[in-house]
Amino acid sequence: MTTISLEFFPPKTESQRDQFETTLKRLSALQPEYASVTFGAGGSTLSYTPHTVKALMEAGLDAAPHVSCMGGTRDEIGALLDDYKAMGCRRLVALRGDLPSGMAGPGDFRYASELVAFIREHSGDHFRIEVACYPETHPQADDALVDMHHFKHKVDTGANGAITQYFFNADAYFRFVHDARMAGVEVPIVPGIMPISNFTQLKRFSEACGAEIPRWISKRMQAYGDDAERVRDLGADIVADMCRRLLDGGAPGLHLYTLNRAVATLAVIDRLG
Repeated sequence: MTTISLEFFPPKTESQRDQFETTLKRLSALQPEYASVTFGAGGSTLSYTPHTVKALMEAGLDAAPHVSCMGGTRDEIGALLDDYKAMGCRRLVALRGDLPSGMAGPGDFRYASELVAFIREHSGDHFRIEVACYPETHPQADDALVDMHHFKHKVDTGANGAITQYFFNADAYFRFVHDARMAGVEVPIVPGIMPISNFTQLKRFSEACGAEIPRWISKRMQAYGDDAERVRDLGADIVADMCRRLLDGGAPGLHLYTLNRAVATLAVIDRLG
């Protein structure tokens, strides 16, 4: 049986909350290994993240809140870790995060490796820690070798596993895992999967995070224009085919970026059987 995990973001408006609750009800039936909750840049959703964690736990899911370096002091992040421990969380996703415009400094931690080390210092082995990695190289890295060095350092400071940035080229994942193993990284590396529902939105996300959309996919999507149903069907076929290849090639599971929407995620899962 394939192990899956899901990612949500904290809803802030009434309409977002309604959509989140509907999506959660539908996707919790998939019985994911856990569900992660994003953390807004500079703590902008700090007050919302614990509420979303609680909602996931009330739905019977193992919630894994994201913890970010950006804008947080050691004391603030320590208090946040204590809160999550008291709520019953046993898993975290530790990230550097992005420095929001207008923020003077990143806080007490500059890199995810420093955050991972602090979590271990503060909370011992209570939390299973997942970190991020980039099969197509972090957009701010000097080169792939430097990026791999930083990834290994995050793992060496205490991470238990890694979730990749999304991609649409399975070979990029397999090459990255091979290089990571050669570098001495032994933790599970789970591919991050982005179901396709809105291609215009996907292009915007991808330009910001450095995920490459193959030209043939772009051209096929452009041919369908505003036909949302055909875009979604084609996207589900493409992503499901890639997922099948990843799993056949040894990927330990799938981490699906839901964007708090159920339809595109379920379309991929349905095609995987």
